[in-house]
Amino acid sequence: MRPTVRLLLSHPAHFISLGFGSGLSPRAPGTAGTLAAWLLYPLLRAPISEFVFLALLASFFVAGIVAADRTGRALGAPDHGAIVWDEIVAFWLVLFFAPPGLAWQAAAFVLFRFFDIVKPQPIRWADNHVGGGFGVMLDDLIAAGYAILALAVLKHVLG
Repeated sequence: MRPTVRLLLSHPAHFISLGFGSGLSPRAPGTAGTLAAWLLYPLLRAPISEFVFLALLASFFVAGIVAADRTGRALGAPDHGAIVWDEIVAFWLVLFFAPPGLAWQAAAFVLFRFFDIVKPQPIRWADNHVGGGFGVMLDDLIAAGYAILALAVLKHVLG
């Protein structure tokens, strides 16, 4: 089933899990969701402390479990490509740990998308074996961890 604007607006869980509409992109919805996260990050991050931001991300992760599960059932696919809240929350975490600057944010974007698409282990294992909304959220959290680690290595190498 292809999600529609009608589904997006039919329940708050769908609005969230479909990334405020970015998941409705006909091409590369995961990339569209990650771009939406990048655009929204300064608005979300600027006015709050690091602790509050991380607590907010944790609550967004939990809400994502519920929202992704509900939307996955509505679409008939537990990890439908249009569900992009997992990319959004995970990429906000990557941006939080990325070194400052637009070039580092662009590198973060590329690295996160790479790990999310290629799914090296244990991302692939989580994607294949952990079900429901938790599974949807978990594999992107692991991809975020890979991206954060790769950024740290790059920063160390480049000085």
